[in-house]
Amino acid sequence: MLTVLRTTWPLLLGILLFMVGNGMQGTLLGVRGGIEGIPTSLMSVVMAGYFGGFVLGSLAVPPMIQRVGHVRVFAALGSLISAVLILYAAAPHWIAWAVLRLLIGFCFCGVYITAESWVNASATNETRGQAMSAYFIMQMLGLVTGQALLNVGDPAGWMLFVIPSVLVSLAFTPILLAQVQAPRFEQIKPMSLPRLYRASPLGCVGIFLVGGVFSALLGMGAVWGAVIGLDVKQISAFVAAISVGGLLAQYPIGWLSDRLDRRKLIIALSGFGAAVAAVVAVAELGIWGYLLAAALVGGVANPVYALLIAYTNDFLDASDMAAASAGLLLVNGAGSVFGPILTGWLMTLIGPEGFWIYMAVLLAMLTAYGAWRMTQRATPSLDQNFAVLMPAATPVAVEAALAEAGDSHSTHPQDD
Repeated sequence: MLTVLRTTWPLLLGILLFMVGNGMQGTLLGVRGGIEGIPTSLMSVVMAGYFGGFVLGSLAVPPMIQRVGHVRVFAALGSLISAVLILYAAAPHWIAWAVLRLLIGFCFCGVYITAESWVNASATNETRGQAMSAYFIMQMLGLVTGQALLNVGDPAGWMLFVIPSVLVSLAFTPILLAQVQAPRFEQIKPMSLPRLYRASPLGCVGIFLVGGVFSALLGMGAVWGAVIGLDVKQISAFVAAISVGGLLAQYPIGWLSDRLDRRKLIIALSGFGAAVAAVVAVAELGIWGYLLAAALVGGVANPVYALLIAYTNDFLDASDMAAASAGLLLVNGAGSVFGPILTGWLMTLIGPEGFWIYMAVLLAMLTAYGAWRMTQRATPSLDQNFAVLMPAATPVAVEAALAEAGDSHSTHPQDD
């Protein structure tokens, strides 16, 4: 790991700063929306914009990179991100915010694709797994740090919008000055949805549902906190707990997934997450109960996403894994777009408990569907090791992580 850090620290530092800025802007908008008096139903459209932009970016940015190169795309998208972060405060209206969130989601997707290409290219076959693990750890740490910085200023003012803009601008310095040659980029065409569904119905349905859960957690968590009257410190701690739970749960669940039927883990985790969300929906837990619930549901959503990708790849040839993973990312993106919108509608209809009811229903649906699928198909061989992944990963990161997991499987058989 020290060798990896010594050779990739500029890239990892840049990613850390990116995630601090990105983590700040999402939560800050949720808090500022309450201050501006924007209704929950309209804030849900604002929050959905980021995930819509992310999907568009995954489709449009790779051809841009192939046409003009990594550096130009990287610099152009970074400049737009920095400008958008300032424009939020200059145009506090839900329509403007929705357009800006769409744009910033597009830009961040492109920045991640570019940065992940460099991280992947800077690693050797022997260090790629450690490099990608360090990359995802930096992403999580950045999100958590971003929540802490929300407490250094007034969300009704300008300063908290300036800070992420500056951090994003600084993030480009270590990445662009790193002595790593821009890699050759090849666009991955996603597998057709009918073929993908035939390969793994549970993978397709599960990825769609988990996308809805994850986007509701990160997109509407701050909005929910503002609606029930949490202060900025409590809201930032709530959003941070989601990432901390996901980080802590990834590795032990990954260890189990390489030794047990993945479907049983998916069913158990989803059922547990549904039960936690249901309890919070009907009980007054207080801030510490909410923090624990956020960590537990976050600890379900993150590893279940990676489990579903590994499970799907158990039914594919190695040559099809990259295309299938790209297709799954599009399915996940579709679920992510609808997550905040449906959550906002439920919260408007029945109150703030709709936030938790929505996640309880989706996780219960995944539990039931997974149990039914176990009656339709035999347990597959574990051809693909668990790869640490986040639901916001781009095709580049997914392909690199799965390639490393496949290599690990070939050199470390299950029965040794």
